Amino acid sequence: MIELALAAYFIDKLFGELPCKHPVMFMGDFIQAFDKCFYFDSVARGAMLVFSLISLTWLVSFSIVKISAFLPANLQFFILAICASTGLAMNMLYASVKNVAESESPQQTVRYLVSRDTENMSEHDAYKAALETWAENLSDGVIAPLFYLTFFGLSGIAIYKAINTLDSMIAYRTARYEKFGKVAAKLDDLANFIPARLTAVLIVLLMPNKKHSLQMLWRDGKKLESPNAGYPIAALAGSLQISLGGAAQYHGKLKQKPTLGDALEPISQTTIKTALRLREKMDFAVLIILSSFLLVHF
Repeated sequence: MIELALAAYFIDKLFGELPCKHPVMFMGDFIQAFDKCFYFDSVARGAMLVFSLISLTWLVSFSIVKISAFLPANLQFFILAICASTGLAMNMLYASVKNVAESESPQQTVRYLVSRDTENMSEHDAYKAALETWAENLSDGVIAPLFYLTFFGLSGIAIYKAINTLDSMIAYRTARYEKFGKVAAKLDDLANFIPARLTAVLIVLLMPNKKHSLQMLWRDGKKLESPNAGYPIAALAGSLQISLGGAAQYHGKLKQKPTLGDALEPISQTTIKTALRLREKMDFAVLIILSSFLLVHF
């Protein structure tokens, strides 16, 4: 599984999104269909959606592994690596955040990355939102799926993506989803507990201003409502010597969130470009860590 994780990571690095409908889109279609046909304002009904999607995801991924076992070993490995690479999002995440830095209208560009309202954003707020997305999704879109792929194979990464997709679609504290999305939200919190902290540690180790980054991680990592998101965001804020978080508008309502980090430097296009340099360092770290596991395994 370690070899599979290495191959999948570098397939995503080289090729990014495959020219076909992404598995997450199928998961989203299933969630929307269940929501439309079977929605009921209760925790139990939301749990039924979670159980049904995870079960279906496991069945499909397990079937792919079993059916591909009839093929020659090299072809089987290639197919599984291609499938696993669809659960990783470093290439797409990097390109999306880079587009915000290079855009003449970052407020318009960042709206494809965040769930907050962007109509009245300042340029500063758009850059800040992009940096928060970069930090949080390094965990959700890269380290977490890689973690579950390494330890649990194709089914592990597939089930993680199902949990993450459920969280992104129904785990909102709105009148409709407060109860219906509760199980999805709690399960996502559990699934990201270890990866979020691993991501934060990697940011501290790989980015500049390590001492300040560690201080901000220790001081501010627990501040956000999410039990996980604050850790990589606080670590990144510390390494860049900026302040992230703060007030943001969601679904027409202003939400006051804690600030993470100290605003020692202004946030600009240059800040995002500095943050994006983490990609090359992360690629090297993943190669070293997984290769080390591989050597120990043998």
